[in-house]
Amino acid sequence: MSASSAFSDDKGGSSNVGEPEYGHDPASGGIFSSDYKRHDDLKEMLDSNKDSLKLEAMKRIVAMIARGKNASELFPAVVKNVACKNIEVKKLVYVYLVRYAEEQQDLALLSISTFQRGLKDPNQLIRASALRVLSSIRVTIIVPIMMLAIKEAASDMSPYVRKTAAHAIPKLYSLDPEQKDQLIEVIEKLLADKTTLVAGSVVMAFEEVCPERIDLIHKNYRKLCNLLIDVEEWGQVVIINMLTRYARTQFLNPNINESLLEEGGEKAFYGSEEDEEAKEENTEASTVAKRKPYVMDPDHRLLLRNTKPLLQSRNAAVVMAVAQLYFHLAPKAEVGVIAKALVRLMRSHSEVQYVVLQNVATMTIKRRGMFEPYLKSFYIRSTDPTQIKVLKLEVLTNLANETNISTILREFQTYIKSMDKDFVAATIQAIGRCATNIGEVRDTCLNGLVQLLSNRDELVVAESVVVIKKLLQMQPEQHSEIIKHMAKLTDNIQVPMARASILWLIGEYCEHVPKIAPDVLRKMAKTFTNEEDIVKLQIINLAAKLYLTNSKQTKLLTQYVLNLAKYDQNYDIRDRARFIRQLIVPMDKGGALNKYAKKLFLALKPAPVLESPFKDRDHFQLGSLSHLLNAKAGGYQELPDWPEVAPDPSVRNVEVKDSVIKLLERVTTLTSVPEWTKCSSRDKRKDKKVEKPFYSDSEGESGPTESADSGSDSVSGSESSSSSEDSGSGSETEDSEDDSDSDEEEEEEKKGRKKIVQRKMKTSASESAASEESGDEVKMQQKPKMGNRSKSDEESESESSESESDSEQESESETDVKTKKKVSASNPPSKQTKKTTVEKKEMSLLDLDDFESTTSHQVTPVNNVLSNSLVTDLEGLSLTDTMIPSATIASPSSVKMYELLHRIKGEGLAVEYCFSRQPFSFDKNMLAVQIQFSNNTTSEVKNLHVEEPKLQSGMRMKEFPEIDVLPPSGSATVAMGIDFCDSTQAANFQLCTHTRKFFVSIQPPVGELMTPIFMTENEFKKEQGKLMGMNEITEKLVLGEICQNDHAIVQRVTSAANISRVPCGSDKECSLCFPSPSTQSHRFAGKTVTSGSLVLVTVLTKEEGAAQLTINCEKMVIGTMLVKDILQALTQ
Repeated sequence: MSASSAFSDDKGGSSNVGEPEYGHDPASGGIFSSDYKRHDDLKEMLDSNKDSLKLEAMKRIVAMIARGKNASELFPAVVKNVACKNIEVKKLVYVYLVRYAEEQQDLALLSISTFQRGLKDPNQLIRASALRVLSSIRVTIIVPIMMLAIKEAASDMSPYVRKTAAHAIPKLYSLDPEQKDQLIEVIEKLLADKTTLVAGSVVMAFEEVCPERIDLIHKNYRKLCNLLIDVEEWGQVVIINMLTRYARTQFLNPNINESLLEEGGEKAFYGSEEDEEAKEENTEASTVAKRKPYVMDPDHRLLLRNTKPLLQSRNAAVVMAVAQLYFHLAPKAEVGVIAKALVRLMRSHSEVQYVVLQNVATMTIKRRGMFEPYLKSFYIRSTDPTQIKVLKLEVLTNLANETNISTILREFQTYIKSMDKDFVAATIQAIGRCATNIGEVRDTCLNGLVQLLSNRDELVVAESVVVIKKLLQMQPEQHSEIIKHMAKLTDNIQVPMARASILWLIGEYCEHVPKIAPDVLRKMAKTFTNEEDIVKLQIINLAAKLYLTNSKQTKLLTQYVLNLAKYDQNYDIRDRARFIRQLIVPMDKGGALNKYAKKLFLALKPAPVLESPFKDRDHFQLGSLSHLLNAKAGGYQELPDWPEVAPDPSVRNVEVKDSVIKLLERVTTLTSVPEWTKCSSRDKRKDKKVEKPFYSDSEGESGPTESADSGSDSVSGSESSSSSEDSGSGSETEDSEDDSDSDEEEEEEKKGRKKIVQRKMKTSASESAASEESGDEVKMQQKPKMGNRSKSDEESESESSESESDSEQESESETDVKTKKKVSASNPPSKQTKKTTVEKKEMSLLDLDDFESTTSHQVTPVNNVLSNSLVTDLEGLSLTDTMIPSATIASPSSVKMYELLHRIKGEGLAVEYCFSRQPFSFDKNMLAVQIQFSNNTTSEVKNLHVEEPKLQSGMRMKEFPEIDVLPPSGSATVAMGIDFCDSTQAANFQLCTHTRKFFVSIQPPVGELMTPIFMTENEFKKEQGKLMGMNEITEKLVLGEICQNDHAIVQRVTSAANISRVPCGSDKECSLCFPSPSTQSHRFAGKTVTSGSLVLVTVLTKEEGAAQLTINCEKMVIGTMLVKDILQALTQ
């Protein structure tokens, strides 16, 4: 019977003697077949003349390999078919050979001539497969053949074959490292390839063979950046990691300018007052040179811009690679974009979550602000694995600050009830770290941990003891009761680490518990032989410390414990016992150290610093295996440091070949005349576009850096397609600005009429109607303003980021911008008028003359801020839920002034500020800050304005309008708004004049973060009942001599915090509450400006100046800080 009939019969299920048994193949499930018949059917099918049988056999063999079965016995039968003419069979044969060529090297070498013929096959898949098999034969004899094959494949027409050649390079390099020089030539050739299929593979070969040869990347840098979006996903990961290291060696640190500005500002100021030698003048000039604004290299911007879209990739590895690139390369202001992408990966598999959380935990130590808006994304689910829970705990602990600590602690309280004991232990450690880092909640956390000591679970109690021990080391004298309570736990707790911690605490602070400590030692001496080694060591330490402080009661006990330890099985314990015996109970003349025993044992020990385990991991590149393991893995390459001086950027310029130039000349000769006219008009538009920064600067949007970037972009040829859109927008802005210049007078007249109409509306309409109309009008006028601003911001960003011109073109564009600026500087009045009109347009109905001056010449004195009309207007325009009585608004004379800039440091310009405690007209969530400028010089100070506000996450600032001129010996008062997000963190910004920049900061006292509210006594008691427990803080105090009467108490409390007094009930009601005439209660109410959290203050006065202060607040941190301020005010 023929093989074909046998095959067809077997399909039907027959079993004839001497024919291949199809069903007995291991891949088909016939596991009971005898060994001597194993694979016989496959061998017969491979020896058949029918291609269909060979193809079927190869499919089954490849399926066996895919399922992990060993098919190496079939190698001789398979390798014979390498010369088969059927392409499908040949592909599968090559797949098999790639798997087993390394194991069966001798047999594979017999077919090497066939592989060489396969390298010239017309089918690209066969050529690639032949090269893949050839590179899989790990024999040094064929190295020259492999090298020749790789060189030929690198010049192949098919990009797939060239990709395979790139894959073969690392294999040959590992087989024979001496071929490195020849392989580098091939890599250089393949790096110039413009296809996306090859890019990822050749960069991988570059990383394996010659990662130090950065000069090979220079010419291909821009091409790799532009191809990146189209490369396959794993190629993207390799290229991004390589470009990260490349950028760290070729570009300047974008974040170094901040520290240079602060250092350089002080040096330049002090240097300007002294007339010294020429050498010091040179050093001063160098510091000023360092203070030049940082301008990002266009190639650096190109990399950041082309990698940003990959944050939306479906591949988690690509997103992680882009995130580490931004973290290591981007300016601080731009790093925040990666937070949302990384939070998105948190919805993926647990393995991906683990890697992402490891990197997020490292990021949150240095850049905590960018993950704060996504705090809830790190809350722990009950279905999370333990390792994910622990990492999320780490991130939450790193993100904890004064603002969100109350929310995080409430979350931790829930986690402690979990059934996962390891997770509960990690939560208790996290609470301890929060208490260490944020002093305001230390007592709260300590009380919560003490409550856990009564938990039924022994592991929870043990972990709490260990954490309490670390916290008590910070303030031991205040917590002797806790130490006594923990001493009682020695009878119940059996966990060795917890017992050892308790014994250490009792020994260290034995003077606080002199009666309990000897009794604990007595109990421990009874069970000494049964204790763990760590507990025995602490028992010996306890005995030694008690012997030195209370030898009368503990002398015999100490000798007993030391005798037990002398014969212990552990040599550490025996040695410790001998050492301590000689130290505290010296024998003969060997007691030289006895007089120092107390200093050795009872020395003050520093409190432990609870740090994140991820603190030192940032020296590893994020996303790498070394970072994950926190140890240097094999093949890891260190991330280079930033260069101090930027290398020559011209090395990345690509020379245009002569053939390309000739082709371009041909094209230009064939073009028609209308195209030339278009080009000329485009050039004109580009020239006009250079003027754009001047006009946009007049609107107060773009700075000098942006104008320089946009100028260079307008002249240089950008690679992206948005250059045409930019030129179009440039022409539109030019036309609109010409129109605005011609019709300037008409616009001013219209705005003047509009202002008069608004004034009439304000005086005629009622207060409530006026407030509604003003709110609507502010919204209507702010919307288009914000729209224009965002549009101009986007244009300036696109212009600054898309400049990729050569160095010559950049220098030309800069000179053009300078000449244009000189021309535009000759006409400043139009710029000022334009600015004032824009600001007038913003003010609307809330533009009160006695609240905020719109021009610098009409400066209102501080005392006239609160006129009667203004108080009534503010009542009508109240931004709170209830009406604020006029009595609760503090007068400016009682408001404390703070120094913002001293006149010496400000070179004659003195600046002070105060919190006016008035609603800010533009935003109810902002605090109104009144700033007073004084010019103590003999010259004018011009262009006073705010630049570069550096705010914490969530904080906002509304700058005051620019003061054009401040005359000599003149003063001016303006108002600005700051949203502190219910935090006392400072708002940092630059106060700029026409010549200097001063770094200043405004930090609010906690009492200024509130606004007064009106409530009745019953409402107060009702709300106070809701804010009990952890939200209530009570302190006892003795009133100062000045604060003995009611009026002084009210005045001191309201000056310390912006809150209003709650009116007391009738005299009859007061007498029922307080039978004693000397006992009286003062209640005050307010709420935080941003979140509206209630703040309730009660001062209960008793006899002989004694008093009790109670504060109920939703935010524990604010309540803790407010207690200190009010206590200080009342006890002075």
